[in-house]
Amino acid sequence: MTDENIEHTAVAEQEPMIEDAAVAEEPVAAVLTSAKLVLKRGGVITDIAYEIHSPATIGRFDPLVGPIDVDLASQPEGAYVSRKHARIVQDDGVWKVIDLGSSNGTFVLRDDFERVEEAELTDGQEFALGNARFVFQLS
Repeated sequence: MTDENIEHTAVAEQEPMIEDAAVAEEPVAAVLTSAKLVLKRGGVITDIAYEIHSPATIGRFDPLVGPIDVDLASQPEGAYVSRKHARIVQDDGVWKVIDLGSSNGTFVLRDDFERVEEAELTDGQEFALGNARFVFQLS
């Protein structure tokens, strides 16, 4: 076999691999990985906001329980929030709030506030942990 034939054969063998690689690439849908919880007080949105990333635990810090992602201890509403009150998670683009066995409950505003163990959150959705009210906003 001549050098010319060997070079031609090597190039021909590589071409299908290049085509396969191009076919394997698919567009990936953008998934928002962060959100904001904006505190409402007296029915009015405040300038207090917490940026979260999934999963995020919300409650009041206690050295015996360990760290949390959103600490409401410094807020007046924090008195009615459990140490580990709720967790917000995002799974396949769907955000959810999950109650962690809190004493004062987790509520989602639908027609009225409804106590939930787990509920989907959408952009602009209002929910409450005890009497701490929030608006969920996608970042």
